[in-house]
This record gives sequence, structure tokens and C-alpha cells, in this order.
Amino acid sequence: MAYAFPGAGTLDYAPCSYGASRLHFRGPKCDVTEPYVACLGGTETYGKFIPVPFPELLEDMIEVQVANLGCINAGPEAFLRDKEILALAGGARACVVQVTGAQNLTNRYYAVHPRRNDRFTSPSPLLRKLFRQVDFTEFSFTRHLLHVLQRHSADRFEVLAEELRAAWVLRMQALLQALPCPTVLLWLAEGPPPAPGRRANLSVEPMLIDAEMIAAVRPLATTYVEMIPSAAAREKGAEGMAFGPLDAPAAASLPGPAVHYELARRLTPVLQRLL
Repeated sequence: MAYAFPGAGTLDYAPCSYGASRLHFRGPKCDVTEPYVACLGGTETYGKFIPVPFPELLEDMIEVQVANLGCINAGPEAFLRDKEILALAGGARACVVQVTGAQNLTNRYYAVHPRRNDRFTSPSPLLRKLFRQVDFTEFSFTRHLLHVLQRHSADRFEVLAEELRAAWVLRMQALLQALPCPTVLLWLAEGPPPAPGRRANLSVEPMLIDAEMIAAVRPLATTYVEMIPSAAAREKGAEGMAFGPLDAPAAASLPGPAVHYELARRLTPVLQRLL
């Protein structure tokens, strides 16, 4: 069953940070003076609403401590801007790098917050010119921005979508190249990377990522894991998640504990080979 509590903050995520980094991660804090594996990623890696997320499950399965370096709504930009975390991830015996969506990164059309990458901060003159009729002061989040712009004009939106795809590929390539340790590129979604299409489908996660983009970054990783949850795990849905009533829609959009367990089981032999 899902644990529904009044109000927010139903789990103690034991937030922690490393060194001078201003990014906050889920605890417990890893002892980086001892051998460890790192997991870089977004909300799924962080394990929002999940009592025991896959990095913590992995720790028991591979018998090596795991640093959960997942940040809620983070894109590759959050890590590329943070030398402390890049060094921490690169110093691991192996690093799992989750594929996150392309919406949460600064590009030629708009800027995002350097740490909270889902926050839209400002449009560029290029975006104002592309969507002259749009008042950008109404937007705080990238997801809202993209949905509204696509409704205004699907054709003009594709210009922005192509910019986001190209920027994502460059940032992910830079991130993988910055990690000297063995890396596992992780695709976690309900289906395999989709083929490129003429129109962006913003309902598919990770947002705007397609098979062509994965092919462009995959050679820079030591190995690639495509994790598509089983029907049985998907059917369990939010069972075992902890969230308040207002968080039910957000929880429903995220993989549940059964998926996290399957993912840890899937990653275990991969990491054991790398270690």
C-alpha cells in the first residue's frame, strides 16, 4: 500500500552535502575515504517518495558503499557546474549515470537555475523572437514552459526542441568524458528510447530523449543498461511509496519500490564485473 500522510515531507531523506558543493543529496552520507560506487542522476536516483531507493539497495547487493548523488529534477548541468561532485563521482570505483530529460538545461533559448535545473530563469532574445506573443513572466518551471510553447505552435516548438536535443547530447558527452572511472549509462523508462519523430511527445519520459541521442553518448560510457520495468513491477505502482495527499500525482509519475528493487538487481552483476 502507499503511505499517505497529511502535509509534505513524509520521509526523512537525511539530506547531506559533500565538501564545498552547494548541491544537496539524500543521505546517509557516504564515507568517501573508503572505496565506493557513485550514482549520478535526477529524481529517480534520489528516490523521492521511496523508503529504500536503488542506490541503497545496491549497497547491500554489491557489498560496497554507494554514494547517492541523485538530485531532484537535476540535469547534467547541475553536475558539470560542480567540480566537487565531478571529482567525487570520478573518484568512485564505478559510476552509474542516469539518463535525464533534455528540458532542464541552459541553452541558446533559455536559462535554468544552476542547481535547481527545473527552474526556468530567463528567455533569451532568440526565444522572445521565436514566440513573440508569449509573456515569459508567467513561467517558473521548464516543464510548464515547454508544454505551453508547444500548444502555441508545434512547428516553432520543434526549433526549440532540436536545440534542447543538441545541447543535451553535448552536455552528456562532456559529463561522461569528465568521469575517469568506469561508467554505466542508465536508461530507466517504461519503454526503450523512441525513434526520432517529427513532433516531440512531451508525455514520454525522459523528456525529448530519443534513440539517436542515446547512440551519440553511449560510446563514451563503459557500458549501457536499458532498464524497462517488468509488467509485475509496474502493476504495483505506488505500493510502498510514502507521500502526502497533495503529492499523489507526482508519486504516480515515478517508479515505485518494486521498480527500484528490479533496477538494483539488474545493476548488481554489471557493477560486480566493473569492480
